[in-house]
Amino acid sequence: MEEILKVSGLKKTFTLSAKQQKLEKTKEKKKEAVKDLSFTAYRGEVFGLLGPNGAGKTTTLRMLATLIKPDAGDALIDGASVVKSPQEVRGKIGFLTSELKLEEFFTPNYLFDFFSSLYNIEEPVREARKKQLFERFGIDGFAEVKVGNLSTGMKQKVSLVISLVHDPDIIIFDEPTNGLDVLTAKVVTDYLLELKEKGKTIIVSTHIFSLIEKICDRVGIVIDGTMVECDTLSNICQGKTLEDHFFDVYKQKVGDTE
Repeated sequence: MEEILKVSGLKKTFTLSAKQQKLEKTKEKKKEAVKDLSFTAYRGEVFGLLGPNGAGKTTTLRMLATLIKPDAGDALIDGASVVKSPQEVRGKIGFLTSELKLEEFFTPNYLFDFFSSLYNIEEPVREARKKQLFERFGIDGFAEVKVGNLSTGMKQKVSLVISLVHDPDIIIFDEPTNGLDVLTAKVVTDYLLELKEKGKTIIVSTHIFSLIEKICDRVGIVIDGTMVECDTLSNICQGKTLEDHFFDVYKQKVGDTE
C-alpha cells in the first residue's frame, strides 16, 4: 500500500478563557488538546478517527488542513509538510467541517464559481464539474437560491460540493453527517464510498460507530488527545461490535488516568 499521509507526534495546547474553564470544569489555564499523536493513512482508503466530543479529533484535522499550526510534530500529506509547505498541502486536500459557514447572501452557483477561481480551474472544467456535482446532490434546482434560504441539509451538501471543486485526491471530513437528517446523511455517506471507489483517500472524524463500520477500512481511537488504538476494524474489534470495544477501551483509559 502507498503511504499518502504520515502524522508524526502532533501536539497542540490551547489557553482556556474563564468561560472555557467553567465549561471544562477545571481550574487549569491550559488544555493539551492533542498529545504526541501519530498515524498513517494509505492511498485509496477511508481512515476514521473515532472518539468522544473533546477528544482532539477536530483539532487534529484542523492541523492537517493547515488551519492551525501544531506546537510540535508534523504531518506529510502526499509528501508536503503541513508545517513547512502549508500552501502546497492546501492544493492537495479538500476539507469539510460541519462548522463551515457559507456566506448566506451568495448562491451555490456563485460560490462554486468563486472557489473554482481560487484554484485556477478553467471554465469548461468548472462547468462540467459543477453540472455533475449539482445534479448528484440535487443542488441544481437551488443553484440561484441564496444560501441563507436553504435547508440545513442543502447547506451541508453545498459545503461538500464546494470542498471538492478542485477534485482533490485527499479529502478530510470533520463530522460529515453531524446534524443531518437520515436521508441527507445517507446521501453524504454513499458519496464518500463513491469517492473511495474512485481511489480517493478520505480521512473522517466522527463519534458515530455505524458510520465508521460502514465506510472505514481502518480506524484510530482517540481519547483525551491520545491515539490509543489504530488498526483495521476486524483487528481492533476481535469479534465484538465497535461500540462495545470502544467503551471497553474508554473505561480502561479513564480508569488509568483517574
